[in-house]
Amino acid sequence: MGVYSLVTEIVQYFKSSGSQYEEYLIQHIQLSITALLIALVIGVPLGYISYKHPKAAEFFTTTSQLLRIIPSLAILFILIPIIGVGELPALIALVFLGIPPILVNTILGFKEIPAVTKEVASGLGMDTKQLMKKIEFPLATPFILNGIKLSLVEIIASATLATYIGAGGLGTLIFTGLGLYRMDLLIIGGGTVTFLSLLSMFILDITIRKVSKNSVEFSS
Repeated sequence: MGVYSLVTEIVQYFKSSGSQYEEYLIQHIQLSITALLIALVIGVPLGYISYKHPKAAEFFTTTSQLLRIIPSLAILFILIPIIGVGELPALIALVFLGIPPILVNTILGFKEIPAVTKEVASGLGMDTKQLMKKIEFPLATPFILNGIKLSLVEIIASATLATYIGAGGLGTLIFTGLGLYRMDLLIIGGGTVTFLSLLSMFILDITIRKVSKNSVEFSS
């Protein structure tokens, strides 16, 4: 297939099935963002607890590393006999994949806070709650954001597999393209997933740099 004919097919797809593409895109983004938010709600508190309790840190870190080893497709197939097919098992699998980067980076962020900073804050009369709110979380935020970035990229990529269990998304285009030998669908689906991953990385990298600069000024 020549480049011209491939471009023609891609253009033709958007002309004839633009609304379908929009539906797949929205499904993919909604599934990814929902999974990220749930992973964030679970991962950050567990990370803070782990920072405060070394034994918990060892347990959660080991567990999160084990979760990262398990392929996302395997998690999906494990959940099918228990929950069935559809968006829910896909969401649970993506949350499992999204928690480890957030958890590990949250622990790292709190551990990297200089002891002298906390000592000075305590010396100024801050209690545990004030220390957490005004010192620990602000200084750990760049690390937490980095965990969010890694988590989101992994979730966006893995969400393509949700098609296997009927959760929709851009994976529908990719696997349809594979089944029908449609290079245009592969490029549209895979290209969009790649674009979403790069865009999320770009936005979060800018945010991390800005927050890191503020954290340095805050701690100095």
